Amino acid sequence: MNTIQKLAFGGLLSLALGAHAAVQLNDNLIVNGGAESGVSGWLAFDGYSLFQSVDYGDNWVKPTQPGPVDRGSKMFAGVGERSAGYQTVELGTLAGQPLRYELSGWLGGWLAQQDNALLYVSFLDQTQSEIGYAMIGPMMPGDRGQQTGLFRLADSGVLPMGTTSLMFSLSMERLSGGDNDGYADNLSFVLQAAPVPEPASAWLALTGLGIVGVAAVLRQRRPARG
Repeated sequence: MNTIQKLAFGGLLSLALGAHAAVQLNDNLIVNGGAESGVSGWLAFDGYSLFQSVDYGDNWVKPTQPGPVDRGSKMFAGVGERSAGYQTVELGTLAGQPLRYELSGWLGGWLAQQDNALLYVSFLDQTQSEIGYAMIGPMMPGDRGQQTGLFRLADSGVLPMGTTSLMFSLSMERLSGGDNDGYADNLSFVLQAAPVPEPASAWLALTGLGIVGVAAVLRQRRPARG
């Protein structure tokens, strides 16, 4: 189990939700996902250092090395052996609606070092229990061709029914070298309305599945030809 999973399943999901603007469809729900405002919007887990916001440059990732085209001037980098931060958002009036999510971000590291970053999203119900999750990372040296830089990862799916709030957790882990070279930038989580089948369409779909099932049974029962 990786660092952020230990955090998520170690009882920290009971933390109180922080203040957040009203949730809108098609908006990025991760506050300061690009590190341009330092580490504002992120809170440190108890016992863990909060990651840092650093300038692109020789000490980290050069502007000419792999990374987002619209990378801005800053990115996130780890601190110490392990660093992690979180932020939360309540879905408000969107809770209970069928929703799809699009999760993406740029994660990376330094040359062949094993240091890495991971973004984990917990889907929480009204009791603050985790009923699902999504994640991107970790981005390991082999995934980035042993080169310094950041590379885009993405995941998408349907939000579990009963989700009332989200918890975004970003962690960096140092496995070699003196610095924690887990990197992250341009983190994004967007909700979109999920299409709901019309009753007639749903009936046709079920009917089609029934026909397929009957056909499968008939094929199994068909006697072999002599």
